[in-house]
Amino acid sequence: MRSLTELLTQIQQAWPAVSGKLSEVEELTIEVPANDWHAMALYLRDQLGFEQLIDLCGVDYSAYGKVNWATDTAVNAGFSRGVFDFEVAVNSPESETLKRFAVVTHLLSIEFNQRLRVKIFCDDASFPMVDSVCDVWTAVNWFEREAFDLYGIAFKGHPDLRRLLTDYGFVGHPLRKDFPLEGHVEMRYDSAQNRVIYEPVSIENRVNTPRVIRPTDRLGAE
Repeated sequence: MRSLTELLTQIQQAWPAVSGKLSEVEELTIEVPANDWHAMALYLRDQLGFEQLIDLCGVDYSAYGKVNWATDTAVNAGFSRGVFDFEVAVNSPESETLKRFAVVTHLLSIEFNQRLRVKIFCDDASFPMVDSVCDVWTAVNWFEREAFDLYGIAFKGHPDLRRLLTDYGFVGHPLRKDFPLEGHVEMRYDSAQNRVIYEPVSIENRVNTPRVIRPTDRLGAE
């Protein structure tokens, strides 16, 4: 049996451009350059035994590390949106260097009983695209379509890259950070026309103040 440390060493010896990190809970994440992704996928499957793809998703790192609400307890517990923004928003230095869109894939090696997280950043934020790996793991077909639909990430070489979850004629990509929370249009059934119609959204966007216990010294109380 190989350890995750040995796995990372083996990967970086074969692919020096790949960076990797082993977490405290024994989870290995590697970052693969977009141009190397398809060849790397074949290497991971054929040489390292990652025969099964569990999941693939898109990520939008726009405004990464910047929060509207923050408290010590919320941040320490892993929740960045804890209370109303009377605190100064936190700006992470990483947000200035990260590329905007990434594709994250989770792989499984049944032979070695190991999981591997692979992250691929898209080089162009205006038209994010990475190679499709449908010919490597057939299970990724719908996952890539989902990432295309929700994030607008294109997958070069995908055999049937169409929207998967949004309605016909949907404009935009709903999980992008700059997509309005209330959307652009709403739909309803019109009895006069006997059909469903689309209209400009009538929902007013507003921010609710979460009901949390705030430290009294931050509220100016005695």
